[in-house]
Amino acid sequence: MIRFSITYWIQTNIVPKLGGTRMNSPSLFSVLNLPRRGLPKRKAIFVSFTIIAIVFILPFFSLINSGADLRIQRDDLEILLFEIRYLLPFGIVGVISWVLWIIRFTLSRRYKPIINDFRTTTSIVVPSYREDPDMTARCLESWLQDDPNEVIIVVDIDDTEVIEKLKEYEQDERVIVMPFKHSGKRSALAVGIRASRYEIVILCDSDTAWEPGLLHNIQMPFIDPEVGGVGTRQNAVMRESSVWRVVADWLVNTRYLDYVPLEGTLGCVPCLSGRTAAYRGDAIRPVVGDLEFEYFMGKLCVAGDDGRLTWLILKQGYKTVYQSNARAWSMFPNQLRAFIKQRIRWSRNSYRCYINAMYRGWLWQQPIMAQIRIIQILCTPLTTFFVFFYFGMLMMQGLWGLALFSVVWLILGRGVRSYSHLRENPSDIWVLPIVTLVVFTIALPIKTWAFISMNKHGWLTRSADSRGGEGQSEASLYVSPEAVAVDSNQKLGMAS
Repeated sequence: MIRFSITYWIQTNIVPKLGGTRMNSPSLFSVLNLPRRGLPKRKAIFVSFTIIAIVFILPFFSLINSGADLRIQRDDLEILLFEIRYLLPFGIVGVISWVLWIIRFTLSRRYKPIINDFRTTTSIVVPSYREDPDMTARCLESWLQDDPNEVIIVVDIDDTEVIEKLKEYEQDERVIVMPFKHSGKRSALAVGIRASRYEIVILCDSDTAWEPGLLHNIQMPFIDPEVGGVGTRQNAVMRESSVWRVVADWLVNTRYLDYVPLEGTLGCVPCLSGRTAAYRGDAIRPVVGDLEFEYFMGKLCVAGDDGRLTWLILKQGYKTVYQSNARAWSMFPNQLRAFIKQRIRWSRNSYRCYINAMYRGWLWQQPIMAQIRIIQILCTPLTTFFVFFYFGMLMMQGLWGLALFSVVWLILGRGVRSYSHLRENPSDIWVLPIVTLVVFTIALPIKTWAFISMNKHGWLTRSADSRGGEGQSEASLYVSPEAVAVDSNQKLGMAS
C-alpha cells in the first residue's frame, strides 16, 4: 500500500509536470521500468524498504539517548523531545534531501538511450597542453577506430614531444595537428572549433579514450533538430590502480547512473562534461567568441569551458541530452593532493557557471527539476553545515548514542544513495567509509573555499614544466604514485 501510494503520487503530481503522461495502472515496477518477475525485482524491494525505513523507522531512533531510561514514559518523552529540539531543522533538511533523491532515482529509471540509424559528418577537436605523448597516442587510436571525418589536435607549440609523436600519423589524412601558443584551454578549443568543417563537432580531452562505437552512438540524438548537445557516460580508466581513482570513479559513476539520466530526459543536462561531448556545429560556431572571452567579475575565465558552452547552447533554446551507450574512459588523479585540486577547480567552475546562468535568467527557462538540482548544488555547503552543526549540538548535549547513530546513518545513507554504483561494483563496498568522508569534505570545506575563491582562475593540476596532469601520467596507471613521482622528477632533470 505504501509503495502504491508513493508511486501514484509521483505519477500524478511529478510526471505530468515533466512532460510525461500518467499511466493507467500505476505500480512501482512500471515507474522503475522493471519486469514483474525475476531477479531485478530486488531493486524495487530495496527502494520500498528504504522509503519505509526513512519514513517510519528513523524517527524512532531520534528518541534514543544513551543517558535516558529505555522505557519511554510520558514524562521521559517530554524531556527527550526538549533535548532533541535542535534536531528539527536537521530533520527537515534531511527529509527534503531524501525526497528529492528518491524522485530523481525513480524517474532516472525511466531513461533509455536513443537508438536509430542517424549518421552525419563529424569533426573531433582535441586541445592538448603538456600531455603525455604515450597517452595522446593511445587515446588517438581509440578516436580513429570509429572513423571520424577529421581529428583536429590543437597542441601547444612548446609540446615538442607530443608534436614529434603525432608525426607517426602524418599519412592519415583525418589527423590534423595544429601547433598553437596556448593561453588557456578555451583558446585552444576556439582554434579547433573554427577550423572544424563538419556538421557535428565532438570536443574531447587529450587524456580521454573512447569505447568502440561511441562516435556512432553519440550522433543518434541529433536526429532531433532541437538537440544542440549530447553528453556521454564517463568512467575512470584503470580505476583499480589507485584508491583515489576508485573514489573518483564511484562519484562520477553515481552521477551518470542516478542524476544525468533524468536531466537528459528533461532536455537540460546543465553541464556536458568536457571529457567528451558532441555539439551541433551550427549551434557552437556562432558562440565561439562568447566561449573564449568570458569574463566573470572583471577577470577572463580560463577553466570551466564545458559548463559555459553547455549554457550557451541552452540559452539558444536547444536541448542538451545524455547518451548512456556512448562511453568514454578518462584519466583521474592517483594522488590525494591532485584529487583535491581537481575538485576545487570543478567547484569554482560550477559556482561561476550556475551563478551566471541564474543572473542572466537562463536557469529560470529550464524545467523545474533542473532548477532545483542546480540550487541544491549551490547550497551544498549550507546544507552540509547543518549536519556538522547539529552533530556538534548532540555532542554538547551529551547525546552520545544519537551522535553515534548519526555517523552510522550518514555512512549507510551514502551506501543507499550509491546503490546503482555498488550494484555494478559490489567489491567497492569496502571503500564506503572513505567515500562518505570524501563526500562531506568536498561538500563543506572544499566547496566553501571554492565559493570564497571562485574568481581565482587556473588549471591547478597542469603547469608549463610538467608532463600530463598531476598524478595523471600514463605511467601512473601501472605503478605506484611514489614511483611515478620519482620517475617524473628524473625525466624533468634529464630534460633540463
